[in-house]
Amino acid sequence: RFAGSADRAAIGNLVYDALRLRRSAAAMMGADSPRAIALGSLVASGIESVASLDAACEGDRFAPELLSDREREAIAAFEKAKLAPAVAANVPDWCIGELEAAFGEEWCEEAASLAERPPLDLRVNTLKADRDKVLDRLLGSGAVATALAPHGIRIPPIQGHGRHPNVQAEPAFQKGWFEVQDEGSQIVSLVAAGDAPGQVLDYCAGAGGKTLALAAAYANKGQIFAHDAHKQRLAPIFDRIKRAGCRNVQIVTEADALSRLEGRMDLVLVDAPCTGSGTWRRRPDAKWRLTSRQLEQRISEQSGILKDAARYLQPGGRLVYVTCSVFPSENDQQVADFLAHNAEYDLLPAASAWPAALGNLPDQVRQTSTGLLLTPSRTRTDGFFVAVMRRS
Repeated sequence: RFAGSADRAAIGNLVYDALRLRRSAAAMMGADSPRAIALGSLVASGIESVASLDAACEGDRFAPELLSDREREAIAAFEKAKLAPAVAANVPDWCIGELEAAFGEEWCEEAASLAERPPLDLRVNTLKADRDKVLDRLLGSGAVATALAPHGIRIPPIQGHGRHPNVQAEPAFQKGWFEVQDEGSQIVSLVAAGDAPGQVLDYCAGAGGKTLALAAAYANKGQIFAHDAHKQRLAPIFDRIKRAGCRNVQIVTEADALSRLEGRMDLVLVDAPCTGSGTWRRRPDAKWRLTSRQLEQRISEQSGILKDAARYLQPGGRLVYVTCSVFPSENDQQVADFLAHNAEYDLLPAASAWPAALGNLPDQVRQTSTGLLLTPSRTRTDGFFVAVMRRS
């Protein structure tokens, strides 16, 4: 009850950093107790030193105990270069195979980037504002234009014990001028949108982030149907649509209404449920809870969802498959398996799937065997995969 808002922010940062750096922090301290991981993460991230920790722990009845001689010796003797790759990258051992398959020799570097602090990204709602207008309203926050997404704004990662500004308290947010959305999510939304509006089904719409991005990309033209198998996930979308001024979105929850869309869509977007390995910067607890069995369950779900979603496309329509995962078994393998069992679908090459709205396909975007992969290390975004198929 003595913690103020700044204290709570610092505590939150400590918890998240401890989860991001759990393995390397424990290795530094030679122990995996909560205290060891907390202290190790503070030192490993460069936020604190032994001297600053000593100063913080002296003369305060709420402070933790001073560092012990053993803890000081462990910090002084620590050599990150001698850590096993998975420990240095702060990932579970069982994930190494997936990461190696995705990134080859660069897997450790790519995995380590998923343990960094993330920025706060915003998408300007072009139905109501432009980027310069929103940037003007966010003066003093450190906000800058994003490097790749044409309507994105980035507030840099939190430094030290600070915190991000509460952008949802801004009048500009309440007016619908922007939404909180990672730059990677903005990019794959534009890849999905293509270059012309039409009849669209967002089959796994969830809270509606990509639905809103599509509505803005189409300037309220065409028709977007937002659906999710779990109706409760759609709950936030109603207020978001109203605030954003989207007039081309319909929510579809009933089976009869959904069945009437079969064979009629120009675009079906499948933002598939996945392990979320690409979002470990923001949800570091997820990587320690994730198991190989859960990955297998996700793979099975994704296969079924792709099969179900495909029936809504008309000939010539595009099926866009998206995950926020970097695991090939959820990405390239799913697309390859779908194409192997559905001869009427062709894979669009990455260059042709990249929309004009995003300019030229940048070198830092990885081109995989079936699609495009964004990562914190290469594109400074969350990890996202997108593949585009066309029904002949």
